[in-house]
Amino acid sequence: PLLPVRGGGGGGSGMAVWTRACKAGLLELLLRERWVRVAAELSGEALSLTAEPGGGEAAVLNGVVNGNAEAAPGCVRRVRVVKAEAGGLGISIKGGRENRMPVLISRIFPGLAAERSGALRLGDAILAVNGVDLRDATHDQAVQALKRAGREVILEVKFMREVTPYIKKPSLVSDLPWEGAAPQSPSLSGSEDSGSPQHQGPRDRKVIPLKMCFAARNLSMPDLENRLIELHSPDSRNTLILRCKDTATAHSWFTALHANITALLPQVLAELNAMLGTGGGGGAAAGGREVKHIAWLAEQARLDGGRQQWRPVLMAVTEKDLLLYDGMPWTRDAWASPCHSYPLVATRLVHSGSGRRSPALGSELTFATRTGSRQGVEMHVFRVETHRDLSSWTRVLVQGCHAAAELIKEVSVGCTLGGQEVQLSIHYEGGFTICREEPGGSVLFRYPYERLKMSADDGIRTLYLDFGGPEGELALDLHSCPKPIVFVLHTFLSAKVTRMGLLA
Repeated sequence: PLLPVRGGGGGGSGMAVWTRACKAGLLELLLRERWVRVAAELSGEALSLTAEPGGGEAAVLNGVVNGNAEAAPGCVRRVRVVKAEAGGLGISIKGGRENRMPVLISRIFPGLAAERSGALRLGDAILAVNGVDLRDATHDQAVQALKRAGREVILEVKFMREVTPYIKKPSLVSDLPWEGAAPQSPSLSGSEDSGSPQHQGPRDRKVIPLKMCFAARNLSMPDLENRLIELHSPDSRNTLILRCKDTATAHSWFTALHANITALLPQVLAELNAMLGTGGGGGAAAGGREVKHIAWLAEQARLDGGRQQWRPVLMAVTEKDLLLYDGMPWTRDAWASPCHSYPLVATRLVHSGSGRRSPALGSELTFATRTGSRQGVEMHVFRVETHRDLSSWTRVLVQGCHAAAELIKEVSVGCTLGGQEVQLSIHYEGGFTICREEPGGSVLFRYPYERLKMSADDGIRTLYLDFGGPEGELALDLHSCPKPIVFVLHTFLSAKVTRMGLLA
């Protein structure tokens, strides 16, 4: 079992450090659109995948061929395949009369009709399609027969073991791309087995460093059987899909992978802050701000037609900012170029808990952020993988916003009040000050927070403040969207209330 140990924060303030899980077993790996059997071995820092002898798509795993019953060679089988409304039959073929070979199934695409039928395998010769004999057909004639077959397809097939050498077996080393590992970890970024004792004969093996990988489920590939695990590379360019024999096994492997990745986060934070540290001029690259928390999660993206999907995104929280990246920023230049950068003092957490949508996929754990910007309110919805992650991000963001308020102390903005140029200052301790814009300008109004009766804005350029004074409601023209200053005001008030102990 995974047990918390005493110590610092795993990946940021408030996160527990977990013991690292070690695990080994047989899994299936999606490789070149085929499922291949692999021996998986999980250590504290890496996942090793070794191809099993004969572990191609036709291999048997727990008495199952590619998740389906094995076919005996030489027997003619009649297979009914029903296509879904979207997607075709889901096979590729080789051979034909001109190649002096039968028409052979050379590839079965995961998730499509042929694989779902559970009755086809690599090396099956297609003898007939819906009664059309293909024994003497050319490759093109076979392709056309399959295209004309309609939604319900009746295939007569016979497994021919002698032709399987013509169907290339995937190689883990050459066919599984995996880049984006930390530059400081070259010993774990290769495909060879140089770090372990010598084995008799060559081994098809791949070692995946876990540092800053993203373990997820139901993200990039539908998982109706709930037995897939996704592992995304630190640069987010490659994704590895593993299939387990059942739901319980998938949960066990995912929990172990997630725990080991989480346990590496304190090391990542230390390396990142050292790279961005004040020594050697790094403070300029980091803005002089310590990175408090960094981890992968999923962001909701809206597609054309109102459809939604989740995509991996890396979130980092510093003393003052919330940063979003497409991939792990291992260098100062990469760190200085986030996809989005939001000041924490103008950001708030607006939802945290179980999602209400997609009940078939289980209860999604989501939270949302809203940031006041010159373009208006920018909102992001994020999904995490565990309840612990959700509570951790909730704590990191709320505490981070409040800490940023105490650190920044004051914000000021030029505006127009009653036809004269003024400056509005909001101080974390002192409250509101409105003074004339010119140097040494006299103070027109000064009010503490407790005098504020009402605040509002038009979402365009005007901020309304009412302190109950004789001047009545103040309409301040900020010359741009008022949302940034509105959100800062909210953060200051929230931080002050929390500090006073009025919020749990």
